[in-house]
Amino acid sequence: MYLRKKEKVMSDSEKVDAFIKNHTQWKEKLQQLRGIIRETELKEEVKWGKPTYTFNGKSVVGMASFKNHIALWFPQGVFLKDEHNKLINAQEGITKAQRQWRFTTNDKIEHNLVLKYLEEAISNSKTGKELKPERNKAIIVPPLLKQEFQKDFSLKNNFQDLSLGKQREYAEYIAQAKRATTQQNRLQKCIPLIKRGMGLHDKHKNT
Repeated sequence: MYLRKKEKVMSDSEKVDAFIKNHTQWKEKLQQLRGIIRETELKEEVKWGKPTYTFNGKSVVGMASFKNHIALWFPQGVFLKDEHNKLINAQEGITKAQRQWRFTTNDKIEHNLVLKYLEEAISNSKTGKELKPERNKAIIVPPLLKQEFQKDFSLKNNFQDLSLGKQREYAEYIAQAKRATTQQNRLQKCIPLIKRGMGLHDKHKNT
C-alpha cells in the first residue's frame, strides 16, 4: 500500500510571491507596492486570488493586475481625502465604497505618497469608517428585467435565488442607465450571470 505524498500548503506570503512572479510585466511595480504596504501594520493575506491586506480581519487595501495597468484597491476608498486625485471609481453607478489607484508602465510609484494613503486607510478602518450595503432598502426591479422574467420564468427563479444584495446590484445597474439602448445592453450582460447564480461583481474577483 502506497501512501499519497501530502501536498505542501502554501502560506499567504508564498501565495503573494507566486502572484507577483506570475505577472512578469508588472513584477517590479508589484514588489515596490508590496514593500510599502509591508511597512505598515497590515496583515498580508490572499482573498479572491489577490494579495489583500487587512486590519483586525477587515480588508484595507489590495493589489490587482490587469492587462494595461496594476492597481491598489481600497474597499472603503470613498472615505479617503484623495488630495492628489489618484483614486477612481472603476464602475460608476455600481461601486459605492471601493476606489482604485491605477499604475501604468510609465507611472512612478511615489513611496511617501502611497504610504500616506495607506496610513489614512488604516486610520479610517480603526475608527470604523465603513459604507455598508443598504440591506433594508426595497429592491425595485426595473421594467425591462420584469419583461424578461415574463419571457423566461427560469430566469426569474434564478434571480430570486440570489442574495438580496446581489439582486439589488443587478436592479440598480440596469435601472441607472440613462439610455434605453444602454439598459438593454446591460440586461443582456446580466442575464447569463444571473443564470449561473453569480453576482454582478463575482467575475472580477478572479480576473
